[in-house]
Amino acid sequence: MKPRMFTTAFSKVYPLLVQKAEKKGRTKEEVDTVICWLTGYDENGLQTQINKGVTYETFFAEAPKINPNTHKITGVVCGVRVEELEDPLMQKIRWLDKLVDELAKGKPLAKILRN
Repeated sequence: MKPRMFTTAFSKVYPLLVQKAEKKGRTKEEVDTVICWLTGYDENGLQTQINKGVTYETFFAEAPKINPNTHKITGVVCGVRVEELEDPLMQKIRWLDKLVDELAKGKPLAKILRN
């Protein structure tokens, strides 16, 4: 059985990601930048996926290009080390959580994007 997160609509999670960042003084644009960096979507592609109400699974399956620097995303999210997750989809979901966490913690965007 798939974890419920996989079948959750990305459009339901997206506002929560934005809210988490905005509570800490960051912007929706910064969240979008992080999502686009991770997935390869551009602004239009991201908005299209949100409007279509695709699941998290579809959102990542249709991502144009997962960033080649994702191996640099390390640390703990929800008590789990993101670099040790075996399920590729769960790892992508946790990478996104980790990036938004870093944004909310005030980390500079250039560092978050592993430039």
